[in-house]
Amino acid sequence: MTDDKPQDDKIEVENINTPGRTTRVNAAKYGAMKTAILTGMTPDTPMTVKDIRAALDPHLDPTLFPGGATAGWWLKCVQLDLEAKGVLKRGPGSPLRLTRISE
Repeated sequence: MTDDKPQDDKIEVENINTPGRTTRVNAAKYGAMKTAILTGMTPDTPMTVKDIRAALDPHLDPTLFPGGATAGWWLKCVQLDLEAKGVLKRGPGSPLRLTRISE
């Protein structure tokens, strides 16, 4: 017997710090955060995580992140996945600076 239940509610994410390992997370929150991050960032412009957080806040879905709740955790989750996928690139030095790679 096969399970016909759709798995749309979860998505597999990678983590640049642990290559080859994936984790399943809420697809709606992941998608909303990814959109907010990529909308808030300017391509080819290094930004600190603090700057990214400030830039994405206006783009957060208030039903998924009421009052910004859990946005920090989701920012980190999506950031690490997008780094693993080559969409974001980590710069040298401290504080951590990320650049959205233009396509």
